[in-house]
Amino acid sequence: MRSRRLLTLMALALPLAAVAEVPVIDSSNAGYGSSYPPAGYGTAGAYAGGGAQAPASAQSELFMQLQQMQAEIAQLRGMVEEQQNEIQRLKQEGLDRYKDLDARLAGGAAGAPAAQNSPAAGAINAATAPVAPAGQQPAAAAPGDPAKEKLYYEAAFDLIKAKDFDKASQAFTAFLRKYPSSQYAGNAQYWLGEVNLAKGDLQGAGQAFARVSASYPSHAKVPDSLYKLADVEQRLGNKDKAKGILQQVIAQFPGSSAAQLAQRDLQRL
Repeated sequence: MRSRRLLTLMALALPLAAVAEVPVIDSSNAGYGSSYPPAGYGTAGAYAGGGAQAPASAQSELFMQLQQMQAEIAQLRGMVEEQQNEIQRLKQEGLDRYKDLDARLAGGAAGAPAAQNSPAAGAINAATAPVAPAGQQPAAAAPGDPAKEKLYYEAAFDLIKAKDFDKASQAFTAFLRKYPSSQYAGNAQYWLGEVNLAKGDLQGAGQAFARVSASYPSHAKVPDSLYKLADVEQRLGNKDKAKGILQQVIAQFPGSSAAQLAQRDLQRL
């Protein structure tokens, strides 16, 4: 009888012992204790942490691309500014040529044929004088009618006043072809250079100015034509040629206005 009671008590004690071995977890600290997260979660956490770095790397790449684009835009702006400055310079040069031409027209420099200089006083040194291209020297012409020559010359000159430079260039070229020995030929040759310069035709202007001294070496327009030829050479970037021509103007025509202008330009070069 006693042994039965003892066995009964032992059977009742076993469940209580099993319950005592189960750990008790405080519900207020569930999920926030030092043992959280449970074992095996560290791998998932590392994966999540690695995923968080991807957006940061993408932002860095975007930032670098933005900086590169800003640098390229700044470079393009600089190029645009340079082009705008160059366009403005060309416009100013054209305006200066028009103003210079208007000033000469207002002075009445071409209204009448210029007086011829004596060869001893105004001849250009043959060793340094510009020479017209071969085959372009004025051909000998039959005796002309001075009245017709004057009308023809004045008609061409009126085209300059009207600023129709293309037609003026054609008119002076035709005049020189028809009347190369006219008393107006030296002036026509000079104004052909001025017209071409106003058009921006530097090569044509240089050839016309050089031909004044080559074809009409004793003409009063020789100093001005040489000075303008030096200006053309300077515009073309031939500074050494420009200096040589300016020095020639100063040496050959020391008392002329062209020599004074040549002295000023020579100091600037």
